[in-house]
Amino acid sequence: SDADAMARNAGRLDLIVDTVSASHDIGAALGLLKTSGTLALVGASPEPLALPAFALILARRQVAGSLIGGIAETQEMLDFCARNKVYADVEVIAPAGINAAYDRLVKGDVRYRFSIDLSKL
Repeated sequence: SDADAMARNAGRLDLIVDTVSASHDIGAALGLLKTSGTLALVGASPEPLALPAFALILARRQVAGSLIGGIAETQEMLDFCARNKVYADVEVIAPAGINAAYDRLVKGDVRYRFSIDLSKL
């Protein structure tokens, strides 16, 4: 959402994996893709998404969707991320903090996804 950062990075990405499960403008993400880049939707918006046709057509960009991969695909993705130092932005919480995390979620006070540290059970 940082306009300067979006402008600096326009046309630089081959792939964007969109995990957002709320209504949002995917047009901004499309502008970050290189020619022939792909926007992969894995989050399900409750509202239909508007596809800006010219942003797709003129740069041969594509939009794909995926519900989930199998075990082999998941392992391949994890190996790729480890090899290329791709890390998820998450906030790690202990199981005792789940209720507080839910309250923050309801208030909109969450920047990243929560990851529950099960070693704290």
